[in-house]
Amino acid sequence: MLKRFFFFFTAIILTASCFAQETVDKKNRLTDNVSEIYKVLASNKYTKQGLYQAVFKKKLVVATGMFENDKKTGVWRFYDQQGQAMQIYDYTKKQLLFEAKEDTSSSLRYFVDKQLDSTSKVTKPVKVGGRYYGYLPYLNLFTVPKDLRDINYDLFSAVVELLISPYGRLADYKVHLNAVNFKRTINMNINLPNEEDMVFIPATLNGEPISSRVVIQCYVTNSGHLDFD
Repeated sequence: MLKRFFFFFTAIILTASCFAQETVDKKNRLTDNVSEIYKVLASNKYTKQGLYQAVFKKKLVVATGMFENDKKTGVWRFYDQQGQAMQIYDYTKKQLLFEAKEDTSSSLRYFVDKQLDSTSKVTKPVKVGGRYYGYLPYLNLFTVPKDLRDINYDLFSAVVELLISPYGRLADYKVHLNAVNFKRTINMNINLPNEEDMVFIPATLNGEPISSRVVIQCYVTNSGHLDFD
């Protein structure tokens, strides 16, 4: 009996080890201020597996959760640059568990092209990833055009404008660059590399999904990308 138990226990360990996948640690600079720390399969360096963290200035975690075969799974938590909780989202259940209240000092503003009155009940569009980490891809995909790279970036201000359809899809993506006696609007490609960056929870008016715009006040970084406070 003991011998049979030993063989059974050994078989369980061998089976579990077959399913366990060897991983290696990876780091990547996501923006000038945010770095990613995560694991990938040793057999495929493009497949994320296990714990993921995004860290602001090597100090504060702004995103943390688990990957399984390159897909976000389970509960993820998102924070701003001060470490305040911004959002909790369950990727397995596709359920928003928490969204922080809006801060009037935030760099984000929301608009709907509808006439509103005192009876209107409006909800804002929501980006999974929260109001900091979730919007970083739209900032980092932009690079100052070549013909403007000789200008001191400190002289620029920038506004990112995102149009969100009632279906929760990115419908338009613009960057407005401004300087003294200078303005330029750059139309960005909305076919983004990551499908997640094209999906939002749409705004609603009296319970019905509607189109909306998200406007982000930004500054130009030393690398020619965008960031916001």
